[in-house]
Amino acid sequence: MKEIIEKLTKRPDSVTYEELVDILRDPAIDEDLFKAADEVRKKYLGDEVFLRGIIEFSNVCRRNCLYCGLRAQNKKLSRYRMTPSEIVERAKLIAQKGIKTVVLQSGEDPYYMPDAIAEIIQKIKGFDVAVTLSLGEWPESYYRVWKDAGADRYLMRHETASPALYAKLHPGSSFEERESHLLTLKRLGYEIGAGCMVGLPGQGPEELALDLVFMREIDTDMAGIGPFIPHPDTPLAKEKKGSLRMSLKMIALTRLLMPTCNIPATTAMGTLHPRGRELALKCGANVIMPNMTPSPYRAKYQLYPGKICIFESDDTICASCTVRLIKSVGRIPSKSKGFRKRGIENELVHTQHPCQ
Repeated sequence: MKEIIEKLTKRPDSVTYEELVDILRDPAIDEDLFKAADEVRKKYLGDEVFLRGIIEFSNVCRRNCLYCGLRAQNKKLSRYRMTPSEIVERAKLIAQKGIKTVVLQSGEDPYYMPDAIAEIIQKIKGFDVAVTLSLGEWPESYYRVWKDAGADRYLMRHETASPALYAKLHPGSSFEERESHLLTLKRLGYEIGAGCMVGLPGQGPEELALDLVFMREIDTDMAGIGPFIPHPDTPLAKEKKGSLRMSLKMIALTRLLMPTCNIPATTAMGTLHPRGRELALKCGANVIMPNMTPSPYRAKYQLYPGKICIFESDDTICASCTVRLIKSVGRIPSKSKGFRKRGIENELVHTQHPCQ
C-alpha cells in the first residue's frame, strides 16, 4: 500500500481503478494517505484557502432526487424565491466582506431562466468578483447566455459515477446526461465542478473508485465531496449517514489524483462532525464556502437536516467565522478569485533537480 501512495504522489495518472478500490477498502493506509494529500496540497497550492460566498436564492426544484430535501414532491418544505435585487444586494455585501467569488445556487427553478440570471450575473460582475453558478441541468443555449454575461464557473456535482446507482437515485435522468452537461460546460469555457456523495445506499468502494476515475478523466476544476446525510422528508429517510473517515479518504485521494484541483471543505463535513471542515483542510481541501444566504431564507434551503450555520442572529457572521476557522489550522484566507492553478505540475517537474 505504501508503494501505491508513492505512485499516487509521483505518477497519479498511472494509478488504476483496481488499485483505488484496494485503497478504499484498507483502513490501515488512511493516516499515511491523509498526510500525503496534505503534503501534495501544500506543494502545489501553498497554504491559501479560497473563499466562495454562497447565495442560495431559491429552494424551488423541478427534480425528485431521492436524497434531496428540495425535491419537488416534498410538500412539507416552505418554498421561497429571492428577488433579483435581493440577490444582487447580497452579492455586493459578499464583495464588501473581501470574498472574491460569489456562488449563485438554487434548485432547478425555471422561474429565472435564462434572462433574469444573465442580468444578475452582469450586475454582480461589476463588484470585481468571480461568479460561480450551481443551478442544475439546462439547455446549452442557457449556458452560453450566462457565459456571455460573465459567469466563470459552473458547479454540477455528479453525485455518483455508477450509472445504475445514478438512475436509481435520480428518477427520469441518467449519469450519461449528467456527464454530457459537464462536458458541454467545459467546452464553453467554464471552470467545471463535479463531485460525489459518500455513503449513499448501495455504494461501496467499487462505486467510489468510479467517482475518482470519472473526476480524473474529465479533469474537473473543482471536486465537491461530502457525506450522505439522510433527510427525513425523502424516500431515503431511514438510511445510514455517510462516514466521516471515508469522506476524508475520498478528499485525500482526489487531491493526490488531481494536485491542482480546487477541493472544498464542505458544509456537510461540518454538519457530520464539529471539526469536519478543519479535518478536510488537513486532508487536501483548499476551499471553504461560507453561507451568505440572508434570513429568513437560509433555514429553508434544506438539502439535508441539521445543516450548520443557519440560525445565527447576524446572517453575515459566516464570513468572519470562516476566516477564524481557516487561521485555526494554520492556513491563510486568500484574497484572490481562486481560479484553478493550471500548468503548475509541469513547472514543478521541470524545476526539480535531475537526481530527484
